[in-house]
Amino acid sequence: MTSGRAFILTRFIFSFFGTIFSWVTTAALLGAAVLGGIFWMYGRDLPDHEALASYTPPTISRIYSGEGRIIDEFARERRLYTPANEIPDLVKYAFISVEDKNFYSHKGYDPLGILKAAVQCFQGARCRGASTITQQVMKNFLLSSDRSAERKIKEIILAARLEKTLSKDDILALYLNEIDLGARSFGVTAAAQTYFNKSLSELTIEEAAFLAIHPKAPYSYHPVKNYDAALERRNDVALREMYENGHISREQYDAAVATPIKSVQNGDYESYRGALPPRDYFTDEIRRQLSQDFGQDEFFEGGLSIRATIDPELQTQAAHALQNRLETLDRGLGVWRGTGKTIEVSTLDDDTWNTALASISIARDITLDGKWYVGAVNEIGNDAMTVMVEDQGEVSVPRKDIEWMRGSFTDNFTRGDVVHIRRMTTGDNGEGDLIRWTLRQVPLVQGGFMAMDVNTGRVLAMQGGFSYQNSELNRATQATRQPGSSFKPFVYAAALDSGFSPATIVVDAPIEINTPQGVWRPKNASRRFYGPTPLRTGIEQSRNLMTIRLAQEVGMDVVAGYAERFGVYDRMGQYLASSLGAEETTLFKMVAAYAMFANGGERVEPTLVDRVQDRWGKTIYRHDQRICEDCTTAALADGVAPTIITNRERVMNAITAYQLTSMMQGVVSRGTAKGNVNLSVPVAGKTGTTNDGKDAWFVGFTSNIVAGCYIGYDTPTPMAGASGGGFCGPVFNEFMQKAVAKYGSGKFRVPPGGRFIKIDRLTGARLSDDASGPNVVAEYFRNGEEPVFGLAFDGGFAMGADLPLFTSDASNSGGTRDVTTGSGQVIKVPQKATINSLSSGGLY
Repeated sequence: MTSGRAFILTRFIFSFFGTIFSWVTTAALLGAAVLGGIFWMYGRDLPDHEALASYTPPTISRIYSGEGRIIDEFARERRLYTPANEIPDLVKYAFISVEDKNFYSHKGYDPLGILKAAVQCFQGARCRGASTITQQVMKNFLLSSDRSAERKIKEIILAARLEKTLSKDDILALYLNEIDLGARSFGVTAAAQTYFNKSLSELTIEEAAFLAIHPKAPYSYHPVKNYDAALERRNDVALREMYENGHISREQYDAAVATPIKSVQNGDYESYRGALPPRDYFTDEIRRQLSQDFGQDEFFEGGLSIRATIDPELQTQAAHALQNRLETLDRGLGVWRGTGKTIEVSTLDDDTWNTALASISIARDITLDGKWYVGAVNEIGNDAMTVMVEDQGEVSVPRKDIEWMRGSFTDNFTRGDVVHIRRMTTGDNGEGDLIRWTLRQVPLVQGGFMAMDVNTGRVLAMQGGFSYQNSELNRATQATRQPGSSFKPFVYAAALDSGFSPATIVVDAPIEINTPQGVWRPKNASRRFYGPTPLRTGIEQSRNLMTIRLAQEVGMDVVAGYAERFGVYDRMGQYLASSLGAEETTLFKMVAAYAMFANGGERVEPTLVDRVQDRWGKTIYRHDQRICEDCTTAALADGVAPTIITNRERVMNAITAYQLTSMMQGVVSRGTAKGNVNLSVPVAGKTGTTNDGKDAWFVGFTSNIVAGCYIGYDTPTPMAGASGGGFCGPVFNEFMQKAVAKYGSGKFRVPPGGRFIKIDRLTGARLSDDASGPNVVAEYFRNGEEPVFGLAFDGGFAMGADLPLFTSDASNSGGTRDVTTGSGQVIKVPQKATINSLSSGGLY
């Protein structure tokens, strides 16, 4: 009986546990099937994880000067890529300790970590993802950041697959190069530079730990704004985990915990940006052009290395020359406008003005005659005014300093006004002993300047306005304005190539032209007319009427063709007013076109970039396509230069280019630029001034450098006393003095195929070979070409026979001679005409 009961009991127990086992087995199989089904369902059509093996993260594109110095950098996300084998173990273990201490042992996901996270979530604690570093790589690269079970499943699947494709170190490198670590820095290399201005190999234990606390909340542990929270998490999480996981010793842990957080943001280290010059018009123009050529994604994310053509020394000279002239013109108006910005007066009383000034968006990149500081007006008196200046404290401005402006301190200033101010010293550029503090303002009148090599097209300097931080509009490349008389050389080039010579006579007399808007009566800038005059004098004195008649004689279709061939316009209208520069173009195009005069008539393409290399160092663009025959030779004989073969297109005859250059030398020596451009080497150029003085130009060149200046209000407005020579000539002259001293210069090369004949520049008469005097010019004529006398071209326009073309003073007339115009009129003109002193021509 007892044994039977025992059998029954045993049978019951086995049956019970068998049933339980069956249920568990069935449930496990069912769970496995369901889980397998889930993973099968979500495992379909997932992103290709194998692409990460060849992943190239977005990295910074950098611009270098010719000396190899970084002058600017561009990126959507500030990231510097570092290969896995170059990331120090200290940095790796800091992040592993905080984010995934089992990283080197799990297979992409951590089941125990997931289970613990699930239990904590069911217990009411905050649900956390328990993601491994591999899972985070999948989320960052291939999946979204939404918090869902579906994304988590996909993350685990992809993480397991990735572990079979890449090594642990390669996965970790992807993570450490991609992750956002605050301060707009992505990846450990960029973050180390941003926070500490150090390379990864230079980081200390506590600095590596500080970086490792950021993945959880990149912008919650700023070393200044959230110092206490950052210090607590660095010590209690990062350093503690590094110690407990055996990556640092107890002594290292204690020393690191006792060290405060030192950072660039705290002022403990110099910022890496301190070594970079402030962004300027030159590098921003490179950004604009290369973004168009390569695409914005490639430029901002491709890690390009860009070698700029900029000469930093000449760039500074260009900026200061233009700024100096604009400030002089602005001060001549006698009006104080200020910055238009203010700070709360209360900040001056409670000594928080420095913080208030730091928050003001204002130009801080001006270094004309020394750095321009930013300050706030404090106390205003009759004889002096005090200003609270950033990094300098309280300074005093004497009444003498504002003598250039109308009114007193009280009339022009209010307490709290934000102003620019600089130190006036005994030396240049703010050096030497302090004389006084002087108020400054950004001029309302603006301008642009550009200089380039006439043979290579390399842009050496470009200044697009008074201050980039004040206005990012690049007036050298983006502002389209009327070039006025600076366009006239293209009319003369068309004429010289069409059989005219510098001694050819063109009638300077009134013109009436019927237009749909009414009768147009163009005038010379002097409001006078001068009768038959040689081409040379016409361009030297910028005669508008001669230019129109010449354009009509040659044909506006021919003139337009020249303007388009030289790149001044893409498509030029064939209107006579256009011969005086009525259509709009840019300084960039004008300077490039003048370079072709200077180099003998060969096409040259302007460039701001010598070479572009991709992230692997492969050259993907090179500007200079000329062939160097000797550049592969190990050594050349002393005094022998490499042979360079040019394959450039010829856009004009070399003799025409030289004739035009010679005529434009006269513009500088005795024409509209006289007295404003004075260099120790041969120089040629042309002034330009438009109607009512709204635009002032000067473009000129030596044998190797061409430069141009434009000045005008952004909204075209008359400028009192404006002239291309008076406004822009001094800018060109100041810049070129430095350029010539650095690069040298020489005589303009005389091309073969011609000969010199001495000519009277006022009448075009041929003179003997031994003639001398102020009006004697040796003109260069093509072989077989002789000056033609007794014929004046009038463009087919009628001319009255009784016009008072010249003064009747017999002492300077030297008798008369007959001249037959192209329309058949015979007129008597003095042998020596009285030439009036003129300003530059324009659109009249």
